[in-house]
Amino acid sequence: MTSREVAQIQSDFMVVLQQLIPKYTRGESTSITTEAAESLMTSILYAADAYLFSLVEPERAVEELKTLGASLVYERGVIVVAQCLEETKQLYKEIRATRLDVPIEAYQLTIEEALPVFLRKYGVLFEAHNTMASIDYPLAVDDMKLQGVFYMKQYMERLKLETDFCAGYDLDDLLDLLVHYGQECRFDYRKELLNLFELVLNQAIFSVLSGGSATSIRISEGQFQQLDQRFRSCDKTQIRAAISDAMIKLRQELGLPPQTQEYLEWCLEDLVQRVANAAKTNSLRAIILSQREVEEKKSILLSYNVEDRMSDLQLRRVLHEIRMEESPENKVRIILARIRSFHDFLDLLDSDSLYGEEYNGLFHAFGEMELAILAKIVFSEELREGFVQIDARLVEHKEYPREWQQAFAHCLQGMEEEKVVAIRRLMDQIKDEG
Repeated sequence: MTSREVAQIQSDFMVVLQQLIPKYTRGESTSITTEAAESLMTSILYAADAYLFSLVEPERAVEELKTLGASLVYERGVIVVAQCLEETKQLYKEIRATRLDVPIEAYQLTIEEALPVFLRKYGVLFEAHNTMASIDYPLAVDDMKLQGVFYMKQYMERLKLETDFCAGYDLDDLLDLLVHYGQECRFDYRKELLNLFELVLNQAIFSVLSGGSATSIRISEGQFQQLDQRFRSCDKTQIRAAISDAMIKLRQELGLPPQTQEYLEWCLEDLVQRVANAAKTNSLRAIILSQREVEEKKSILLSYNVEDRMSDLQLRRVLHEIRMEESPENKVRIILARIRSFHDFLDLLDSDSLYGEEYNGLFHAFGEMELAILAKIVFSEELREGFVQIDARLVEHKEYPREWQQAFAHCLQGMEEEKVVAIRRLMDQIKDEG
């Protein structure tokens, strides 16, 4: 383009801005602040870019600018942006209808609140370049170079792709994986900004690498030991080759569509780097989550924050789900996955939703800190008297108002002495800290 052509196009865009200002002020004024004018011009250029990029070839885009002029290019761009917005709205409906029932706060809030806010507030004419959404849930692969509705459409496309992939696995397995991840990393997975797709994909790849199926995300301790030994003896190039081969097998076994296959390829190098680093630092357990014995489980980090409590309706739904579940193991999984507040947990215990040995399974899934807090509640009277000895007298001679309290005392009595001593020590520390 010649300098004269460039100057003419710039002048034409200024005319478009002049025509847009009365619409922006609703006819009340023909002047606006410099900041508002700059924002409007950015919105105009965003729409113009939307049309020009849709032409694919740069030479054709230049020709359209020369022949149509800035005004017509902008008008066609507004149509492209508006169409993209409608496609994004439809995409959101699909995402909301198929979202996973997992207690990851950022995932649920992004779908329930952040995305609807964008769709409601987005302005095609005046703020086409603005994203206008506070999205917390991270994607496995994100492209922050995009803005406005084109970024949001891409975000939702990838979120749907990730959700569809995870939906191919059993929900109980997903919940169990999250619990294990939180225990291994010692954080509340419900509040962390973790990406579920990446976690599931990695486990599926590790399953394939250890002789398992791509449809499984459960790694036994034996499989972990096999992988640990293998990765320790490999350099980065060998690790990349192994993971790449496993990813090919995974794609074939799951019959993934081309778009998902490409997405998986984008995740490859990050996993290779993480495995290589973890193998060097002897920290593969933070990446490969194996099904270890319950005695090795760590604190589940229940919260005392009021905002973490469920509403009465939410709690009733969880209690109903627990009562309807026949398997004691699944009941424990539901509790560990859904209950985040200690107050809700006490309400659960008082609701008599568990029976007999089911209490024992739940208490054994707890860490020492949670057991110490429960012990302070159950043995509050003994603590006020200055001492509590966890022995047979607590079970045989003390009357408990609730079945769960009796079951808790039995559970403590049957634990190894070393663990009981650790719980008793924590009880003292909690008391001292008030």
